[in-house]
Amino acid sequence: MVLSNKELKNIYFGAYFFEDTDDGYLQAFQYSKAQMDYFRKAMDFWYDRCMATTVKTLEFTTQATQISFEYKFLWRGSEDSFELWIDSLASQIEYVKDLPQEGTIKWSLPAGKKQTVIYLPSDATVLIKNFTINGDFTPAVKNEKVLWLGDSITQGYGPLRSAHTYVSVANRLLNYDILNQGIGGYVYDKKSLMKMDGYTPDKIIVALGTNQYGSETMTDVEEYYERLMEIYGNEIPVLCISPVWRGDHPEEMDIFLRFCDNVKKIAGSYKNVKVIDGLTLVPHRSEYYIDNLHPNCLGTEEYGRNLVEAIRKMK
Repeated sequence: MVLSNKELKNIYFGAYFFEDTDDGYLQAFQYSKAQMDYFRKAMDFWYDRCMATTVKTLEFTTQATQISFEYKFLWRGSEDSFELWIDSLASQIEYVKDLPQEGTIKWSLPAGKKQTVIYLPSDATVLIKNFTINGDFTPAVKNEKVLWLGDSITQGYGPLRSAHTYVSVANRLLNYDILNQGIGGYVYDKKSLMKMDGYTPDKIIVALGTNQYGSETMTDVEEYYERLMEIYGNEIPVLCISPVWRGDHPEEMDIFLRFCDNVKKIAGSYKNVKVIDGLTLVPHRSEYYIDNLHPNCLGTEEYGRNLVEAIRKMK
């Protein structure tokens, strides 16, 4: 059977809203139109990435043995992957670097009932249509709605594998219904925080700061949390993850560590905010990073699993 775009939305996770394009593709957005307009006026680098697919997923249970869909790239940043996972194991991978601008992806699945997840690229804007499956399916059932705010590490740059961003690794265990508003190069910027009509998260995760540790003041961080509370109140649980280790500027480590401490103090001053020290999540060794700043597959695996353990300890 070929799913209509309306039917496809039932298994498509990670979008705030959808639009149909003139040529029949389905495009998913994780930001409101007002937020995207803000990024468009602020910086092209941010605007391109706020439109990216950001590891949205198609998730369902099925006994089907064949699936396919048409795709179209509108923009490509770093080149990661489309991935098919069966019962929590990677099954098939299509790397963006090997794919034409438009095409069709076809995958064979093993016989029997299985949980199926398709991870879409993180640092590219991808449209899909004509999702075809040769069997019945049941959409995945998710846990709490979580608004996840962050920079390039949260968006997914580093592992160059969509299913191995730290958010993807963590969420295979947490099963949150995520709205990932990670955006490459981003900072604590209160202007990007806007009320999204019809959307109220159950929890919020904030993982920002590494792009502005050299700031002379902490005003941006203070105003960011003030604005976050104005929009969502002080009853929704918020988790602050302070910046993870970076080794690209060792001569500035004292400045970086002081900034991290100040982030933890500011966030922790709110009754509904819990803080996780990012320096405890990824080993402080270069082999865990692609560039001593963004964790690679090894680093994001550590990051995601250690984050889940910390969240569970917090209950």
